[in-house]
Amino acid sequence: MTILVTGAAGFIGSQVAAALVARGEQVIGVDSINDYYDPRLKQARLDRLRSLAKGESFRFHHLDLADRAAMEALTARDGQSIDGIVHLAAQAGVRYSLVNPHAYIASNLIGHMHVLEMARHLPKLRQLVYASSSSVYGGNTKVPFSIDDRVDNPLSLYAATKRADEALSISYAHSHGLAQTGLRFFTVYGPWGRPDMAYFSFTKAIFDGEPLRIFGDGSMRRDFTYIDDIVAGVLASLDRPIDAGQHRLYNLGNNAAASVNDLIVAIEAATGRKAKRNEVPPPPGEVAATWADIEASRRDLGFQPKTALPQGIERFVAWYKDYYLA
Repeated sequence: MTILVTGAAGFIGSQVAAALVARGEQVIGVDSINDYYDPRLKQARLDRLRSLAKGESFRFHHLDLADRAAMEALTARDGQSIDGIVHLAAQAGVRYSLVNPHAYIASNLIGHMHVLEMARHLPKLRQLVYASSSSVYGGNTKVPFSIDDRVDNPLSLYAATKRADEALSISYAHSHGLAQTGLRFFTVYGPWGRPDMAYFSFTKAIFDGEPLRIFGDGSMRRDFTYIDDIVAGVLASLDRPIDAGQHRLYNLGNNAAASVNDLIVAIEAATGRKAKRNEVPPPPGEVAATWADIEASRRDLGFQPKTALPQGIERFVAWYKDYYLA
């Protein structure tokens, strides 16, 4: 099959693309390679992906999904061959939405709509799988979070755009018969990850001898989910296409919430160093806890996370040392 992967230079996108190439699929990757964080890391992910690909099994287009003309040109050029879309490109991060809200509207709303428009014109398309986020659960206090819970109380602009993406997809499923699966990711971490995430910045601070900037007292809890488990869930969704006009949502999480303090202990063990702490008030939009109910994902997708936080952090730290300190 030929699969279009958006966000192919991103953390999750590059890993999904690599897994697809490894099993013999043809992958078309697109990414804007913006400067939200170091573009050199994004380029390194692409270089790794190209080294894994053979022949024409991976082709890359540098474009912005919010660019309508570029997306229409991509549809005209490659649309006849595309069997599936994995849409992972987005402007991520809760705190950055307080600084640059326009980036979230362009990438997450306009970009998502352009992907939907492209998808409905592809003659061979079996399904569109797209990334949502645990942030859509907003101020919910009942845990674990279930896909049956209400999600009408977003606490950040990022959360609002991801919930809006779900609504757009539901409307396109109904209006255009577009089969879609939305995946709510829970705090994804691992090698080749995003530098703005806590596990990454904490690891860097420990190696640099700097204090860790911790929101609150470290009691905030997150359902840390290792990248390989997320990739397995994405591929399982892609491999289980649904009927035209259907839309489904699933949580992809580890189903085991851990505190920020637990994360710090795991990083200290993996680095062999003691962390210095700088506790600061949490910014607006931060939620106290996330925790995924994955019963439906297990039942329908065979999703079963395998990697505990200490093991995953050990693997991340090994990659970090090799990439940055070797």
